[in-house]
Amino acid sequence: MRESYPEEVDVILELALREDIGTGDVTTQSIISEEAVLTGEMCAKGTGVISGIGLSGRIFRKLDPDCKWKEMVCDGDRVAPGDMIARVEGRSRAILSAERTALNILQKMSGISTVTSFFVEAVEDSPVKIKDTRKTLPGLRWLSKYAVAAGGGHNHRCGLYDGVLIKDNHIKAAGSITAAVRRVRENLAAKLPIEVETKTIEQVEEAVSCAVDIIMLDNMDVRKIRKAVKLIDHRALIEASGGVTIESVGKIARSGVDFISVGVLTHSAPCLDISFDVLES
Repeated sequence: MRESYPEEVDVILELALREDIGTGDVTTQSIISEEAVLTGEMCAKGTGVISGIGLSGRIFRKLDPDCKWKEMVCDGDRVAPGDMIARVEGRSRAILSAERTALNILQKMSGISTVTSFFVEAVEDSPVKIKDTRKTLPGLRWLSKYAVAAGGGHNHRCGLYDGVLIKDNHIKAAGSITAAVRRVRENLAAKLPIEVETKTIEQVEEAVSCAVDIIMLDNMDVRKIRKAVKLIDHRALIEASGGVTIESVGKIARSGVDFISVGVLTHSAPCLDISFDVLES
């Protein structure tokens, strides 16, 4: 996993701290002296895959640049209850004020990585890649997609700017798949792969006739997916999407598709339980 982060991540962390601390941590400032120092440890309370460990350290350092931060695991590592994740030593006020924000990000990102790993493991006997979607909390997409990668998944397009995906509303507005694809090819200067969302076998046939790069099979059952795969016959990459569950993903993977996109990875993943405890001096 990457050691550096885009500038937008620092903005997210600063906003998160500002949201929580506001005009000041009144509880900590009332109880803890400015000179006090402490050591705290993060430990796993559940089983899962870690993601965001470096960001947690970054949060503590924003309030105490001189704090000592030691990571016992890396992003992508699996942990079990009781496993030590990280230790921080520094100014008590800073650490106590940053604790919740650091935990929130680490727990949420690790939850996404953990759920992603479940789906990846469910299709490990096939070459299918598990992909995420754009169903992320606005402003936090980079964190979500990073966490998917830490869990062994793959990123779909990051936004509307880095991939063409002609969906049902585009098709309705253009009049047909053929018209929509033609307009993209006429008006888009960048050489980006063209993907078309299809809901029926008839739409699949039309997408194939347009020689698009990827055909998405949206909310089709496995029987219909197999029929579409046979029809496409390697003339385009195939993505299955919509209503995918951990129970159904294996059957879908065995149908012959190349990718399976799963919205639940980012919009419904529960947080991984992680504790932060101050060590007694």
